[in-house]
Amino acid sequence: MAAPDEQRHVAPRLPGQRAPVEDRPAWFSYTATGDRIVWSAALRALLGDPPAQDEVSRKVLARYVHRDDHAAALSAITKAWTTRAQVRTTIRLIRADGGWFDVDCRLDPVKSPDGTVRGIRGTVTDVSARERARRESDRLARRGETVQASLVERDPATGLLNRARFADEIDRALRRGGGAVLVVRVQPEPSGEDLDGVRPERTSDLLHRAARVLEGVMQQGALLGRVGPSEIGVLLAGTSWPMARREAELLVEAVRSQTFVLPDTWLRAHAWGGLVRFTPDGEAGSHDLLIDAEHAWRQARDGEVALTLIPHPLPARDRQGSYRSRVADALDTDRFTLYAQPILELQTNEITRHELLLRVLDDGDGPQSPIQVLDIAERLDAVFDIDLWVVERAMQLAADQPDSCLQINLSGRSVGDPRLTAEVERLLEQYGVKPEQLTFEITETALIGNLSEARRFADRIRDLGCELALDDFGSGYASFRYLRIFPIDLVKIDGEYVVDLVDNPQDQVLVRALVQVCQAYGIHTVAEFVQDEPTLRLLRELGVDYVQGYLIGRPAPVAGGRLRTS
Repeated sequence: MAAPDEQRHVAPRLPGQRAPVEDRPAWFSYTATGDRIVWSAALRALLGDPPAQDEVSRKVLARYVHRDDHAAALSAITKAWTTRAQVRTTIRLIRADGGWFDVDCRLDPVKSPDGTVRGIRGTVTDVSARERARRESDRLARRGETVQASLVERDPATGLLNRARFADEIDRALRRGGGAVLVVRVQPEPSGEDLDGVRPERTSDLLHRAARVLEGVMQQGALLGRVGPSEIGVLLAGTSWPMARREAELLVEAVRSQTFVLPDTWLRAHAWGGLVRFTPDGEAGSHDLLIDAEHAWRQARDGEVALTLIPHPLPARDRQGSYRSRVADALDTDRFTLYAQPILELQTNEITRHELLLRVLDDGDGPQSPIQVLDIAERLDAVFDIDLWVVERAMQLAADQPDSCLQINLSGRSVGDPRLTAEVERLLEQYGVKPEQLTFEITETALIGNLSEARRFADRIRDLGCELALDDFGSGYASFRYLRIFPIDLVKIDGEYVVDLVDNPQDQVLVRALVQVCQAYGIHTVAEFVQDEPTLRLLRELGVDYVQGYLIGRPAPVAGGRLRTS
């Protein structure tokens, strides 16, 4: 016998299957006299719930024509009436069960003996199968235009695989068997007459040509990637250790002996290599191997030799200790610096904020992006000291310029570290900074890592009076949920959706939706990567609050502890 709850359960009523319609013409006729419409039995059957024989036409239009096709239907009727000629259109009709179907509708004017139009006769043909196929074809075409063609991401300056994709290839090689990873550091030889040797574009040109040299020398099946601002990775999968050693020596020497012809000069290059062996049963992953190989080329440079060999990956504790020592040394010797990029408020057309950006001072190439350094530091739990250094420098800036508003990027690990909020509170008091001057930017990755710790951090930061921003909004998996469970003040729309906004209707739809969602939640929006006036005008129209990008201002060094205001 069924349980009481089961007995009370009633299955929901589903629309019944449409009965087959007889192969008879489906038509309607409308006459102006009395504003009446007459339906054929076949059309009433198509609609599923036959209307009365005569029904007021305006009500019929609102009831049985899909609301998105009202305008098209009225336009076709008006045209047939005024031109006294046949008109064809395709619209959607609503069935009684709430579903809809497509019809081709031929409209013929019905004329009086004197030639005036007194009504319309419409002949309707169900073309749902044809229109469904057309919509599917259109959908697939749109997806083909909007979906990224390949997940293989290449460095735009050199054409090599980027670090993340190169690491994926190392992991694939680890699953298949043993081999070795070589990282080659390439750096222009110093020249007293050439003071532009540290330009980023020159470094990229040199790395591009060095990669072509390596391609001409390396063994078949080897793979190249750009693993750092001035580093090329070489994956020697399935290669024995003796063979990998000989290959590495050959590759480093090929770069050292080459004269490189760049667009505006020629030069020779320094090159150092770090080679690390891997086996399928080892504990080291792709990122560990890259860290070890990078550590090895530094040993080669410091020891004034071409190549350092690591026959076995370092133990995890040694790797972590070594990198923490590097971070501490970099902090002690001022190897980090801050840049600031202005942010324009669209309501006032004034620069009201600056985002602080960390840069790493490289030995040969000047200020570099910190992405690689921070990624490794996060993996090895060595990033807290870097974030604390940035926060303290930001406090000093805010104290010296009390009218400034600064946005500070934090790593995911630091967001989950309870020491950080205590340090922020201490530094606010030490430097006498107004909390509302500071906005802490966190990424979705930081939130995903530990939701409870991230929420505690967010609540404490807000309690102190600082603001919270969510960076790269739209690039992750659960952004909208975060807007509900975190006290976010500011959302930065990922630049990927902004850079081609004017020419990309799909990005316009997405940005408009993101702005509307944020407005509904009481959150300000910032658009990144704004590079031209048409994009700026469109973002104004979409309701964005702030913009940031090269059109507004490029990142500039924080010189003498002061922000550049113009």
